Amino acid sequence: MTKNHVINHQTAKPVGIWLRVSTEDQAKGDSPQHHEKRAHYYAEAKGWEVKEIYHLEGVSGKTVIEHPEAKRMMADIKRGYITGLIFSKIARLARNTSELLTFADFFQKAGADLISLQESIDTSTPAGRLFYTLNSAMATWEREEIASRVAASVPIRAKMGKSLGGRAPFGYQWKDKQFITNPDEVPVAKLMFELFAEHKRVGTVARTLNEKGLRTRARAEWSDTTVGRLLQDPTFKGRHRLNYTTRDEKSWVIKPEADWEYIDVEPIVSVEVWDRCNAVLAAKEKRPRTKRPAHLFAGLAFCECGEKMYVLSNSPKYTCQACRNKIPADDLEAVYVDQLKGFFTSSGQISSHLDKANESLVEKGELVAVKRRELEKLQKEIDRVYRLYVDEKLTGDDFTGFFKPLQDRKKSLEEETARAEAELDFMKVNRMSADEIVSEAGTLYGRWPKLTREERRSVIESITEKITIGKGNDGTIEIELAYMPAQASEVLSCKGIPISIEKVVDTQRNVRRS
Repeated sequence: MTKNHVINHQTAKPVGIWLRVSTEDQAKGDSPQHHEKRAHYYAEAKGWEVKEIYHLEGVSGKTVIEHPEAKRMMADIKRGYITGLIFSKIARLARNTSELLTFADFFQKAGADLISLQESIDTSTPAGRLFYTLNSAMATWEREEIASRVAASVPIRAKMGKSLGGRAPFGYQWKDKQFITNPDEVPVAKLMFELFAEHKRVGTVARTLNEKGLRTRARAEWSDTTVGRLLQDPTFKGRHRLNYTTRDEKSWVIKPEADWEYIDVEPIVSVEVWDRCNAVLAAKEKRPRTKRPAHLFAGLAFCECGEKMYVLSNSPKYTCQACRNKIPADDLEAVYVDQLKGFFTSSGQISSHLDKANESLVEKGELVAVKRRELEKLQKEIDRVYRLYVDEKLTGDDFTGFFKPLQDRKKSLEEETARAEAELDFMKVNRMSADEIVSEAGTLYGRWPKLTREERRSVIESITEKITIGKGNDGTIEIELAYMPAQASEVLSCKGIPISIEKVVDTQRNVRRS
C-alpha cells in the first residue's frame, strides 16, 4: 500500500462489503473470497475503511431483505456505523426489483452510498448519483401504479359512506356499519370546543381536560397536538371527511383537496362554534421557519493545518478555530469560480486528462483479461494433475509435488486478478464521473450568477473533493476537483487535481487576509 492509500481511521469513510454468491455460481468457480478481495481492494483505492462484511453465501436472491444479515446491514446504516455498501453487481444485492428499489430508497434517505463494481455504480460520485435519480423515478412509478389500483374504489366507497378501514375520530364510532356518535365521548368533545372558545389556547384546553381526569380514547393524557388536531376536524360540525390522507414511507400526509370526499353525519357542535374556533387557530398559525442555508464550502474548506474551516455567526470569513487562519467567504467563492473557468474552458487540458484516462482503462482491461486467461489455464492444469492422481497415475508424493506449487500460484494469481479488477472498477467510476463533471462544469462560469444559493451549493458538493486554504500572505488555495484523473499512471493515488492559486499575486483581485 502506497503512502497515498494509508487509511486515516478518524476520517476514512466506513463501508461494508455485501457477499451473496449463489450455490450455482460457486460451483462455477465464482467464489465469495474473490468478491471479498475485489471489494477490499476497491475500498483501499478509495481510501475507505471496511468495517463489516455481510455474509449471504448460498442465499437465494429471490428475497433477501428479511435475512438476518440484511437486517444487520440496514441497522448499521441507520446508526451510521457504515455509510456505504460495496457489492460485485446489482443482482448480488437483490434480484427482486421491489427489494432493490427498497434498498436504494433506504440508502438514499440515510445518506449512504451503494457501490456496484460490475455496473460501475458508485453513488458517492456525481455520475453514480444518477442511479438514485433513476431509481426514484422507477420507485415513484411503481408506487403510483399500485396506489392507483388500490385507490380506485376509495372515492366510490367514500360517497356511499362506507368505512375505509380507518378509526372513527374521537366522539364518533362505527357501529353496525353505521357512522354514529359515541355517547361516552360526546360530552368531552363538546367541553373541548367550549374551553377553546373561552381561553383560545390549546395548551389551556389540554391542561384543563387532564385536571378534570378526562382522557383520550387510548386512556392517555391530552396534549396540545391532539387538541389542535381534533378542533380542526370538520366531522364535529357534521361534515365527515374521507379519502383525505395517504401513507408515505414515514408518516401520514394530506392528499390534494380535489380527492377529498364528505358525508353528512350528526354534528357534536354547531357550525358557528366550529368556525369561530378554527378562525382563532388560523390566526395563530405561524409561518414555518426556513432552514438556514449552508455556507457554500461548508465541510469542504480545510485549513493547511488539517482542521476544517467554518463561517462563524459573527464573521463573514471562513475561520480555522485551531490556528485562526481566515479567508473572506466572498473571496473564496470568486477564486473557485475563476478556477473553474480556467480549467473547464481549456479543451486541451481536459482532452489530455481524458485521453490518458481512456488509455489507462484499455491497458488495465487488457491486463485483467490476461490474468483471467492465466487463471483458466492454471485451473485446467490443476484439474489435469488431480485426474492423474485419481486414476492412480501419480503417487501421493508426486501429486503433492505437482499440486502444491500450482495451488500456491493460483492463490497468488487470484490476489493479483482481484486487485487488477478493483483498480479497473475504480478507474471506470472515475472516468464516468469525469464525463459528468466536464458536462456539468463546462458552462458553470457563465451560469453561476443566475444560480440560486442552493444550486451553487449542490454544484460545489458534486464536483469538489476538498479545498485547502494556506496560511499567510504567501499561502495558496488548493482545489481538488472530485475524481478527475490527474495522470493516467497515477489514477489510484489521486483523488483530484490540485489547483494552486497565489492569494496575493492575483492580477484580478486582491484576496483580503487577516
